[in-house]
Amino acid sequence: MGIGLLLPGQASQFAGMGKELHDAFPAARSVFEEASSAAGMDIAALCFRGSEEDLRLTENTQPAIFTVSVAAFRVLEQETGIRPLCAAGHSLGEYSALVAAGVLPLSDAARLLRSRGRYMQEAVKVGEGAMAAVIGLSPEEVEAACRAAAGKGVVEPANFNGGDQIVISGSADAVHAACEAAKSAGAKRALPLPVSAPFHCSLMRPAAERLGPELRAVSQGAFRFPVVANVSAEPYHRNAAVAEMLIRQIVAPVRWEACVRKMRAMGVTAFLEVGPGKVLSGLVRRIDRGAAVGVFCAPGDLPAARSLPS
Repeated sequence: MGIGLLLPGQASQFAGMGKELHDAFPAARSVFEEASSAAGMDIAALCFRGSEEDLRLTENTQPAIFTVSVAAFRVLEQETGIRPLCAAGHSLGEYSALVAAGVLPLSDAARLLRSRGRYMQEAVKVGEGAMAAVIGLSPEEVEAACRAAAGKGVVEPANFNGGDQIVISGSADAVHAACEAAKSAGAKRALPLPVSAPFHCSLMRPAAERLGPELRAVSQGAFRFPVVANVSAEPYHRNAAVAEMLIRQIVAPVRWEACVRKMRAMGVTAFLEVGPGKVLSGLVRRIDRGAAVGVFCAPGDLPAARSLPS
């Protein structure tokens, strides 16, 4: 029995994120400095003084959320002595989880995420791709809606988020057609998402091919605790080639509901979302109402984090 860490992905960012931790704890400042140097950008300035528009640029968003998440974890570990049972991260959050677990070096992950964001943005011209959230259909029904729209282009399930929410991704015309098919099939809603690229679908293959050599060149450490992978919804094997799973992750759907259920089956009694926002803890509440949930991204969150049942 124990605590499962959740590390957030895109759409969790907000202006000012991480500033309280940065100002209060040397451990957090050290993370910001190392990540900024590796990524070739001033991540503190971006997070604390950057505009919402700057933060939404994918090649900025990914290293920024990662840095805040890892800084929060380092502070949490230092101040509470927490030893998580396991962890999972949503999309880019999987890199945060792997750094927390000691598998990827912080500097390498920050550099990789800057590249990952740029390659994903460049894989599809702005305006040609789209994503949408479909509410109220089963996975099989969403897949059928995607097949019905395939004549318009690529459209595929991208995130199985749980709580009857499935995100689809692909070419803009095909995503629109799949949304109409989903509504005809009885979906409660089919809402376009404000994203700059169609993530986690086969249109991202050029990004996966570009990032592959960089991922494979990174040295891999031992797991301090298990990390549940987005692609398989199973813990990485201790001797797994992490790079290969992260390459697949770029084009494969995020199986988030299955990840959460796997963590529960592993003995997680409480989930702690470490990093900006509350997106993942909200999804856990929709997936499993019996699980205790907390968040940590500021000094004021420490008492609640300490009180989570383990």
